[in-house]
Parts: sequence; C-alpha cells; structure tokens
Amino acid sequence: MTAAVLGGQPARPFPPGAPGHGGGGAMRFSVDAWDPSYGTSAELEDFLSESAARVDVNVELSAGRWRAIDPDPGTPVPPALLFVDGVRRIDARVWIHDTAPGGGPASDASMGLCASYAAGVVCCCAQQAHLVRFETRRGLFTVASRAGSIVTWAGEYTASRTAASKEKPLSVTLSQALQRRLGDVEVWTAVEARAAIAGHGVPEGGDLLVIDGPLYGRQHLPRALGYIKSHRSTYLPPELNAIVGTLSAGQRTPAFLIGTSWDRHTWYLRLPVAAGPAVAPWAGIVRIECSADLPAREVIALAGLSQACLGRFASAEYKDARAPQNLYPIAGLERELRRRLGDPRLLYRALRLTAQSAAVPR
Repeated sequence: MTAAVLGGQPARPFPPGAPGHGGGGAMRFSVDAWDPSYGTSAELEDFLSESAARVDVNVELSAGRWRAIDPDPGTPVPPALLFVDGVRRIDARVWIHDTAPGGGPASDASMGLCASYAAGVVCCCAQQAHLVRFETRRGLFTVASRAGSIVTWAGEYTASRTAASKEKPLSVTLSQALQRRLGDVEVWTAVEARAAIAGHGVPEGGDLLVIDGPLYGRQHLPRALGYIKSHRSTYLPPELNAIVGTLSAGQRTPAFLIGTSWDRHTWYLRLPVAAGPAVAPWAGIVRIECSADLPAREVIALAGLSQACLGRFASAEYKDARAPQNLYPIAGLERELRRRLGDPRLLYRALRLTAQSAAVPR
C-alpha cells in the first residue's frame, strides 16, 4: 500500500528514549469493535468543565465608555497571513492487556486510543494561498505504564503514555493527552512555516499568525491570534455583553482581559454575513485572543489588524455549513489535513490484524 493511497506521509516516530517511545517485545491488545465515531461500548463520555473567569474590561476603554469599534480603513494589511489548524481522528479504541503469570489469560485491561493527527499552515500572500508546512503523526494514547508502540502495515502508532486522574474519566484524560500532542505539532508547523516564508519576499515581522482555536499553549508565538468560532461561555457582564449583539459587520468590542486557568486578552468581532444583515444577535460573531503579556497598545493594534484581515476570508452559507465563521483558508486546510490522515477503514483493519497477530502464542 503506497503512501498516496493512505493519504499522507508516515508518522514521524519519536527518537528512542524520548517520552512516549515504546520498546521491548510484542504487546497484547485488542480493538474495540464499535465504530470510534459512536464512542466506546464502555460508554466512557467526555465532559466539559466550566470555570468562573476573572475579567478586566478596562484594557482598551473603561466600562462606562464601552461601544462598538469601527474598523480603521487606513490599517495596513500584513504581506502574509499564516493560518494554522490541526485535525485529529480516533482510528480505534483498544484494550491493552496485562499478561498473567505463566502466559495465561489477561487479568486486566486498560483502554487506549489509537489516533491519527496532523497540523499544517496555509500562507495567504500576493493574492494567492498555498500550503507551507504540514506534519502527520499517529499515536497510541494510554495510561498503561508498560504499553509499547503498535506497528502495523499501515503505519506505526507511537506510544504516548500519560498519568491517570482521579478527577477525570479515563476517556477525557486520553483525549486531552492527544490534544496536547496535536498542540505541539501545531506550534512546530507554525515555527517552520515562518522560517520557510522568510526567504520569499516577506520581511521579518511582516506576517500575522491566525491559529484556529484558543491560543492556549501558543501564547509565546509572536504576532499570534487565537480564533474561536463557537461560544460556550459568557465572559462579559450583561450590560457589556449586550453590545456584542449590536455589532455590525467589521465592528468589534473593546479588548478585555480574561483569566481562567490561563490569562489572555480577547475581543469579539462580527464577520460579514454573505446573505445580508445578520438575522440573529450573535450571527457571524467570533472571539479573538492574544497574549496576556502584551502591552495595551499592542493588543489594540492586533485587534485592529483582525478587523482589517479576517472579514475578507469569511465563508458563504452555500459553500460551508459553518459560515461565515469557518474562514476559507482554515476550511481548505482542514480538508487537506483530513485527506492526509489516510483511510480510516484501512487503518482500522490494520490495527485489527496486528492485534490478532499479537494474540497468537509464539
């Protein structure tokens, strides 16, 4: 089976001795027969936890002066916009078996996730968009201390061990471990992409990084924005939150500071809706984040840049079900990355065959 058929390059293994590197002999495991898209037969479900955020609304304007802020038509657009995104897919849920003394039946089993994940960067410059960098990996995420990597004919699932938590279901612990690995790959691709475009006519400091999702774990990247499409929490007090629904296309709220388990500056921005004026108060609203370490003047400058840059990439309803928030470069990058993850049916079959082979006594 060629890499083209599998839809991407083989996963880059971690070097021997690195965290997550599995060694030793064959590991006994079995594959859950349920389709991963339906969860697991053990009914282990993820959950969302909410924290009461600390809010400082006086970063750009005092609370009594809050209003919708119009875009500045004189704001210069950076020569290059770099859109960063990552995708993840659970190829199979597996059960890693402890080996009983004497090689008898397993006495216990621990759930693990076999997942494919990828990150990439699209550069929009000189009136065109092109894929700058991408990275595809596969991993086995588990709390089993003796777990090793799973090598199949379709690729290797590199062992990534994490600690169990009494406060969280196992499925959440494993999902978060996968998300951390994906975040690491997103940072790597972003840094590599910036190095790649440095020799293509883009001056140093002449780009803006737009990361799909929260900025958490990426706050140290310069000129970086986190782009949040959906809203699960209300951060502003009611009288200021009401301003969000009154925004016109291109307008934003003043910047403010929020803190949960981490701090960041943020603001709301309304994207243009292709069908015409927004029909719902929060239609086309996105939330943008930047580092909490930046001075107020730099935060305000980045907020102005977001108004000047992001609206022209807003998607239309007839092209994208998540319009207008799912920006065209991010949507295209997501499709390409999912293609490079490979055929989930082939990968699932490869895992089943490897599990059967490992179960045969030698």
